[in-house]
Amino acid sequence: MKNMDVLEKINAILVDEFEVDSAIISPENNLKATLQLDSLDYVDLVVIIEANFGVKLVEADFVSIVTFEDFYALIENKLLLRN
Repeated sequence: MKNMDVLEKINAILVDEFEVDSAIISPENNLKATLQLDSLDYVDLVVIIEANFGVKLVEADFVSIVTFEDFYALIENKLLLRN
């Protein structure tokens, strides 16, 4: 899966599943501040991402996540490690 495909798929999930306005999703924006998801929403996000990308996410993965770009990179790296 190419980088742009990962980005587009994640953004589509955020728009469809969490009703996030696509206009506020930008690689340099702060993920948590922009999404304003509660802890249950984050659990849902993890489950949906794992199901859609076939990767396993753990709490430690999110320690260094600040921006959407960080999140995209995390998923891309997980996909690379899977192969």
